[in-house]
Amino acid sequence: MAAKKKLDFEGSMARLEEIVSLLEKGDAPLEQAMGLFEEGAKLLRECTRQLDEAEQKVSLLTAGRDGEIMEEPFGGDG
Repeated sequence: MAAKKKLDFEGSMARLEEIVSLLEKGDAPLEQAMGLFEEGAKLLRECTRQLDEAEQKVSLLTAGRDGEIMEEPFGGDG
């Protein structure tokens, strides 16, 4: 069995949406549904990890000289 290629965030979200759609239909046999659910849970954890990582990077980039986070509107409108 070939190793699965790691998806980027957008690819992971697209696959997660596909899995949710398949599970909502309710047509999959139990074993397949459980496999889809497990795959979806892994994708959700990975997406959450990537979002947390991105948030940390943004916080570092917006930290003031004293290290305090400076909240600014997204897009610099302010």
